[in-house]
Amino acid sequence: MIVKTVTKKSILIVLVLLLAYSSLFIYLTTEKNEDNIMTDVGRLMPTKIKQVVKGQEENSLIDTVMDANEQDLKLSIAGKRHSQGGHTYYPDGVVLDMTDYNKILHVDPERMTIHVQSGATWDDVQRAVNPYGLAVKVMQSQNIFTIGGSLSVNVHGRDIRHGSLIETVNWFRLLKPDGTVVKVSRTENSEYFPLVIGGYGLFGVILDVELQLAEDELYKTRTKEMSFKEYTGYFNNHVLADEGVKMHLARISTAPDSFLKEMYVTDYMLSETREDYSSHSKLKEERFTFLTKFLLGLSRDFDWGKNAFWKMQKSFFLHRSGNTVTRNNVMRSESEFLEYEAKNDTDILQEYFVPVDEYEAYIDDLRVYLEDRDLNLINITVRYVGRNNDALMSFAKEDMFALVLLINQGMDEEDISATGETVRGMIDITLDHRGSYYLPYFEYPTKEQLKEAYPASEMFFKEKRRLDPDERFINQFYEEYGL
Repeated sequence: MIVKTVTKKSILIVLVLLLAYSSLFIYLTTEKNEDNIMTDVGRLMPTKIKQVVKGQEENSLIDTVMDANEQDLKLSIAGKRHSQGGHTYYPDGVVLDMTDYNKILHVDPERMTIHVQSGATWDDVQRAVNPYGLAVKVMQSQNIFTIGGSLSVNVHGRDIRHGSLIETVNWFRLLKPDGTVVKVSRTENSEYFPLVIGGYGLFGVILDVELQLAEDELYKTRTKEMSFKEYTGYFNNHVLADEGVKMHLARISTAPDSFLKEMYVTDYMLSETREDYSSHSKLKEERFTFLTKFLLGLSRDFDWGKNAFWKMQKSFFLHRSGNTVTRNNVMRSESEFLEYEAKNDTDILQEYFVPVDEYEAYIDDLRVYLEDRDLNLINITVRYVGRNNDALMSFAKEDMFALVLLINQGMDEEDISATGETVRGMIDITLDHRGSYYLPYFEYPTKEQLKEAYPASEMFFKEKRRLDPDERFINQFYEEYGL
């Protein structure tokens, strides 16, 4: 085991390299402070906007919408701005920054629900519900995102028993384009329910929401390594079929020596020792992320870095197999190590959904395609999301494996063009395997690809124009694909 054989000398070498690499990183990074220039975490679409309005009180949000109607201004909605395709801003438009509209309004331990404003983060929610022994049902692996943003893209996570976020929503209140506020549920103003969740901010402002919660269970981890060919059978027989397995995560190698062949999986199994819960219930905080950040940096720049990072990562999690962790802490993955703001390159995400029974053939086709492409693929995480068509723009038309790809690319026009060509090729392969792709990312897919992946998209955009005839709420995603 690599983890067990690391020597003091090896640690010293790593620390020296870390200092050198960090110095180079600081030298190459820059900060942009141009007035009214907004961008997102991907930094590929900087756009000059009219102004940012901080949402703090409901009345001020209503006034902003009414003023926009009077002055014929375009509105976009932003949270943490982790969508990477211009979903949160528009040229010369007004951006409603919801991050200060973040109150926890009520936790109901008996009903196992929480009522929360849309600018609150999942971290805020976890801190509010953890003292009651409660946890979130569905969210991303990281907890840094706003509730409103997560609803707008209809996220999914590690829980294999609850698929998409929409499944856990009881109701929400919506500030519509005409300035009125309505309560939306599956029975009240129900036409908005499948449109707003997964609607990318195009139908109005989600003000607050009531979400279903789960018990903050105690899990034992089980980590195994395997070939990608074994994964589907293992998942069907030992994960999905075992009701004791509640959450699941896998990674497939992007290292040159084992590219798209080796995997390791981690299952979270319900612990039989509930009495130990109190000793594990404290919420974990980020720590030691500098080392992961350093190793991820080496993976961006060197093939040997990818090989070393894969081996160390795999060994680390195999070594931790059998550890005990609460549900809340499973859903508090480190985020700081992913922050990256180099001057000439950036990290982007892609996410592809492929039916479970297509996985092995899909990986084979993807490997053959990428072996001839110059794509700096750093990481692939594999999750499971069950079939759910509650949202009109559902990505899970079948039971799917979701592959989240972390890609490093240059920021000039030539690099953007080259990455776009490769991404469109990967999407074609995904579609050939009855798959789909996630919409919160850069505008690489074609309109034809979107229509094939989302057959209801024509209806979705038609409903947008019916319910918002003045197109008061707009973003660059809509301009690219909806017009």
